Amino acid sequence: MPTAPQTTDELYQALRENDERPYGRTRTLTAEELVDAAEQFAEPVPLIHALLELQEAYTYGSEPRKSPVVFARLLTLFDEQPDVFDERLRHMLFWRFKWVAHALRQLPEIPLASLRQWLTEMRDRYEKADLGLQPYYGQAYQLAAHVGEDTTPAYELWAARTRTRLSDCEACEICERALYHLTAGDDERALRTWEPVLAGKESCQEEPTRSVSYALLPLLRTGRTDRARELHLAGYRGCRRNPSMAQEVGRHLEFCALTGNEARGLELLSENRSLFEEVDSPLDLLGFLTGVEVLLQRVELLGHGDLPAAGYAGRTWTVAGLRAEVRGRADDLAARFDARNGTTAHADRRRARLDRDPLLDALELTLRPRGLDDVAPAAPVAAPPARTAAAVPESLPELIARTRELDEQGHPDASACWARLRTLVAARDYAHPHDPAVGPLVRLRADLLADEASRAGDKDEFAAAADLYEEAAGLYDDAGLPGQAALARASALLATAEVPAQGADATEAKAAALTAAHTSIVRLHEETSGLAPHLEARLLRMRATALGLRLQTSGSQEHVAPVLAEVELLHAFATRHDVVGQVSGALLLRASTYALSGDLPAAVTEIDALLDRLKAHGPAWHLPRTLGLRGRLQLGLQDAQAAHADLTESLRLAADWPADAVDAARLHGDLAQACMYLGRPDEALRHLTRSAELDLRHGSRTEAFCTYSNAAQLSLDLGRVEDCIALLDSLLAEPDVTAGELDDRLVAQLRLTRARALHAGDDLKAATAEFVALAAESAGWDDDPGSHAMIAAETAVLLGESGEFGRAREAAKQALAAHARDPRYEQLSNCLRELARLQGQQQGPDGLADALAFLADAGRVADDARAAGYEARGRSLDSALAYEHGRVNAYAGAYEDALAALEKALALLGEPGADQDHAGEWAECVRLAGAVEGIYLERPAPALTRLDTAVARLTVLGHTDETEPLTALAARLRDEE
Repeated sequence: MPTAPQTTDELYQALRENDERPYGRTRTLTAEELVDAAEQFAEPVPLIHALLELQEAYTYGSEPRKSPVVFARLLTLFDEQPDVFDERLRHMLFWRFKWVAHALRQLPEIPLASLRQWLTEMRDRYEKADLGLQPYYGQAYQLAAHVGEDTTPAYELWAARTRTRLSDCEACEICERALYHLTAGDDERALRTWEPVLAGKESCQEEPTRSVSYALLPLLRTGRTDRARELHLAGYRGCRRNPSMAQEVGRHLEFCALTGNEARGLELLSENRSLFEEVDSPLDLLGFLTGVEVLLQRVELLGHGDLPAAGYAGRTWTVAGLRAEVRGRADDLAARFDARNGTTAHADRRRARLDRDPLLDALELTLRPRGLDDVAPAAPVAAPPARTAAAVPESLPELIARTRELDEQGHPDASACWARLRTLVAARDYAHPHDPAVGPLVRLRADLLADEASRAGDKDEFAAAADLYEEAAGLYDDAGLPGQAALARASALLATAEVPAQGADATEAKAAALTAAHTSIVRLHEETSGLAPHLEARLLRMRATALGLRLQTSGSQEHVAPVLAEVELLHAFATRHDVVGQVSGALLLRASTYALSGDLPAAVTEIDALLDRLKAHGPAWHLPRTLGLRGRLQLGLQDAQAAHADLTESLRLAADWPADAVDAARLHGDLAQACMYLGRPDEALRHLTRSAELDLRHGSRTEAFCTYSNAAQLSLDLGRVEDCIALLDSLLAEPDVTAGELDDRLVAQLRLTRARALHAGDDLKAATAEFVALAAESAGWDDDPGSHAMIAAETAVLLGESGEFGRAREAAKQALAAHARDPRYEQLSNCLRELARLQGQQQGPDGLADALAFLADAGRVADDARAAGYEARGRSLDSALAYEHGRVNAYAGAYEDALAALEKALALLGEPGADQDHAGEWAECVRLAGAVEGIYLERPAPALTRLDTAVARLTVLGHTDETEPLTALAARLRDEE
């Protein structure tokens, strides 16, 4: 707090501002300072308000030791000066007797006799104040449940009584009733009791988040897995990182552990690491730690005790180490509570949770299902193939020979052999075999460098690949292998040409680089004699590839023939020397060239012939890629059904090979596109997420995050809001994202989609905070002012929805300034009109001037768009603006101006035709004009004429749905005549 309030008005303003803050240390510290400030005033009421705020901060900030102390001060003030407590303050005081009872239960150092004494004090105070005792009996029941006594008498004394104004809210009482049935082992009755809360019909500060966390396991036990999944995603978001809901977080971790989602559990544990230090309530900490232990126990049981885990600050933890630490602390807490209560209830409940068997082997909770192998601290690897790969030879000479043989064939199993060799050679005790067939160590090191370069190129790390190839070439020279050296140098030339060019002429520069690379490779080929057939075929393939990439870059028809010429050379040579892999490679290049030239039917013909050859002669591992290309060609030919069939078969065959060898990630991505064309978005979503995860395993992180971004947007478009948020939360928690290593614009796109999802999920506060942060960040994007204009515009609208029109105006100014540099006519017009609507709706006549100012800005945007010849993709900017003038004036009670504006909108729209969207917009204008004219201006006759004429017009055109609101309004006007 910058300066202490000097007047009571300043104090009350500061209290209101603090009330807007989330619970936590900042809010609590400010509340403490405000109590100090309130004590300077002679009158007690400001101090009472400050103490109430402080107790609330302690209660919901998980500091139960301090809450009763503050309440004691409030109770003393009430006893000394009861008259200064008005009805509202008195109600709050008596309500908070329950808060103190709850706080005392959480502290094992408070004797049980003191807890009972407090309940007696509460009962006496309520009776003296002539207040109903149902809240007291509710607290008595909760104490009995906490201690582990027979709860039936206490439950009946509470549940049978009529609720009072001081009873807990409906949602909280429903939760307590459901927990009573749950403890009795009646899952079905508990879930029936919980239904109003789980369905969102009853809620409060803690509900439905608390109830959801308890209901997850009963839902699983009763077979309602989809509902459990849905509530886990929504419920976890409501409690994460919240110290006062640490027990709820623990139950979500337990849910993950018991549904085969241990990897997600570790991810959520990492997100909530701060709770180890921030939870001051021993009871909440016990619940949290027990949930943590359930998770860690399960992970360790599955053989992953050495995995890293997020735990107490100050040291690095493994799963096994953290589990031992957590177990000791939780056992101690349970023992302390049981010693205080004189029962074994807490140790028994803890043991019951730890002894539970998993309820499901695997429940797919998120769009990013991951196993414990995916979070292991190891280099990314491809998913295990379904086909049993050839065994890696044990003998080192055999391993080296076999690896080179597979590499020569282009066989996918070469990758596993290279990986094994890399591990062996890197060992300190490696001894190279003295075998002429194996060759010297320098050759093997060159081979490994070339393989490493190839993997770097697969990840589009072209500069690194080029350097590695050059280093390998030098080692091949040292080994006396000029053919291998030439191939490595050619690979370096091609990789260098593929390094992305920068600037406005990047396309021309890259095409020129590929031309130069081709020329150099040809020269290198001609200058190298005595090449083995498989090496010469590779050089020919590289020559064709360089020209193929040039065609792909330029799209120029004059670049087609040179590619086909090189392909013919490759095909003839490979056929003559029976280099099977390069024969099919040549045919695949030919088909791709036809496709790039735009001759899709010719490309399909070539692919069909190639598929026949592959089925007859192999190699079998070329089939998935070839079928995948035919699927993409079918998409280009607008035959999505055929594309879907080819891509599905391609993926079936791809399961026999390592995912990276057959580019399974690309196949899943293409199949997702086919699914979208066929109207199967849910299926498309599954393939998008699979594609992204495969890219991630292969180390192609940028491609993976781009695909995940598309998946998140699709899930949002499908209304799967919680899926979208959970996916993005997982991605944004990735180490390279939090460390700032991923492209900042890509991360911003993920955050933007998340903010939109939060808005769609009615979390306006969180959405607005994220948008404000993104708007501030994007203000520095000098190379992309259009994106800043869009983000600032959306930010302004959310601020308007929150009623913060001053900040909304500032954000709109930022959007307009950025729009002036890179126009976004439609987005800015939509934003400004929506801000005007919001201000008019929320403030009525008082907001009219500011609302009209927003519309004036929107008018200038429409004028600029008209002058630039811009045509809106949606509604006409001019007619939409006129309509909004009508609506805003109607909100303000300026009905004549509203009607004039709506008449203008109708004139701009013109008469409706066959287009349904246009008819709908026209009908809405007629409806609002009829309402303004007939209801507010009290001129029903012309309004009815307007409405009846519109209904007849729309009916003739077949727009019957659009007539319904007009008919309903006309009926109302006739009823009121």
